[in-house]
Amino acid sequence: MIRMQLWRNATLQLRLGKTKFLIDPMLGEKSSIGPFPYTEDKRQNPLVPLPFSETLLQRKLDDIDAVFVSHLHPDHWDEAAVQRISKATTIICPSTLVDTIEAYGFQDVHGLQQPMTFNSIEMYLTDGQHGTGAIEEKMGAVNGIVFRHQNQRIYIAGDTIWCPAVEEALDRHQPQHVIVAGGAATFSIGEPVTMTGEHIKALAAHAPNTKIWITHMEAVSPCKEGRATLSQFLKLESLLHQCHILGDGEEVHLQ
Repeated sequence: MIRMQLWRNATLQLRLGKTKFLIDPMLGEKSSIGPFPYTEDKRQNPLVPLPFSETLLQRKLDDIDAVFVSHLHPDHWDEAAVQRISKATTIICPSTLVDTIEAYGFQDVHGLQQPMTFNSIEMYLTDGQHGTGAIEEKMGAVNGIVFRHQNQRIYIAGDTIWCPAVEEALDRHQPQHVIVAGGAATFSIGEPVTMTGEHIKALAAHAPNTKIWITHMEAVSPCKEGRATLSQFLKLESLLHQCHILGDGEEVHLQ
């Protein structure tokens, strides 16, 4: 059984068999992070609360077996995540982040450089591109992850635009499902740093047999494409059969 629930932005709970992973936890209350840099938008992030109560949040956190952290931007790993996640929880991350996460007091941190296995689930690190030119340099390195469970392969691309690294990961792993960061997040420097509708269209054309799940919508201020705009684009491009925009709190079964 594989089930996935979007909590908010890029924060996902993924259940593979009996193992529950939490992906890129942003757990703070609405407005707890504040304005983002490299933008004139002064709104307080996150823009929306988590879709369940504090009591339910704690119950869900207590039930997590491992956390994957793709990068350390505050909408993927915030102060609330550091405080609320048990320090004994297994943390899986790119090897470059191990020292930083251990410095927060986490006791079981694993750098995913080479493929590794956790509870019989194979995991592979993938590369991404968080924008182009000057804004890519400021955003820094980002990664995604592929989970292989029995005959299922789920690729979480992370904060990346459509780029050769994503194309290579699709070709190499042939996932049945890919989760992408939409929203066309755009700063005052350069082009979008997460996928636009056009990027998702290109991905769908490259991997026509892969189901595309879209996250990173309407939760942080740099995102310029909302759910209604993207849904209309996908409808016009006849892609709604392949692409699904997840709502906050929505849970789906991956087949």
